[in-house]
Amino acid sequence: MTLQNSGLLVARILLGLLFLVAGWGKLADVQGFAGYMASGGVPAFLALPVVLFEILGGLALILGLLTRPVALALGLFSVATAVMFHSPADPAQMTNFLKNMALAGGYLAIAITGAGAWSVDRRLGWGTAVRA
Repeated sequence: MTLQNSGLLVARILLGLLFLVAGWGKLADVQGFAGYMASGGVPAFLALPVVLFEILGGLALILGLLTRPVALALGLFSVATAVMFHSPADPAQMTNFLKNMALAGGYLAIAITGAGAWSVDRRLGWGTAVRA
């Protein structure tokens, strides 16, 4: 069980850091990010909510707070951004498309297994420890 729980902690940290760092970086130029979103057909007014989603979702995943729904939301977000901004028809975007899809798989695995023992979820008694 310790290997599973430490593995889940490392996975949560690595997967959560991606969104935490990406969102934090966008805070420096939310307007520029809004323009990028608009270029993909997403309304610019959603830029700040997306940035906050990335920061708070990444942080929640790292902490293991509301892990299953947060991991599912981050996975769906990864698929949506892959489809909207990284067309596999464009060879230059194929790697980014596949990266996002692979990330979605990692988030799905966390959503299925839960946070593990070393998490806020477990401390709150929400029953997310891995069972053999």
